[in-house]
Amino acid sequence: MAEELETPKLPKRNTRSLTLEESVRLLIQAKSCSARDNCIITIFLNCALRLSELESLNIDQVGSDVISIIGKGNKERKIYLTTAVKQSLTQWISIRTTIQVKTNALFISRNKGRLTARSIQNVVKKHIIGAGINPEGLSTHKLRHTAATLMYKYGHVDIRSLQQILGHESIATTEIYTHIDDRQLQAAVNSNRLAMMFS
Repeated sequence: MAEELETPKLPKRNTRSLTLEESVRLLIQAKSCSARDNCIITIFLNCALRLSELESLNIDQVGSDVISIIGKGNKERKIYLTTAVKQSLTQWISIRTTIQVKTNALFISRNKGRLTARSIQNVVKKHIIGAGINPEGLSTHKLRHTAATLMYKYGHVDIRSLQQILGHESIATTEIYTHIDDRQLQAAVNSNRLAMMFS
């Protein structure tokens, strides 16, 4: 008898991400501090990298128009650079090349070693607070989520392209990033060519 009962569907988690306005505030905050931190935040918000991908970035993975990412399962993917990312990389690399270090890491710490995942998380949290944004529930992963959401919402990026950018095996994983708000649903219905036909 019990096996005939339908189990209630759990609602999809609507994970928190930054709004466009909060993202701009965060970028302004990071830009006012250091070239390195600005570059980290800019890459997260433009390229939607995972924390592990950003941490393991080496200088030789950065090209003039793309960065080569080694993602989950050791799979390589290329991400095209926006103008903002190119500028922030140029500024940081010009400083980075003047520092005598024994590592090929793109992002280095004060101790001249590769910047750790924990340190990157601390950089992000510091600037979120500095931008006057409530840090509750925000993390480097939420910046990845924010980048994907903004690309989908404002850039009209189709879900297959987003899947490639994010390095997802399954399209189902990508769909988590494409929650649609009521305004988008209304616009979609009104975009029907028959919407203005009167009987």
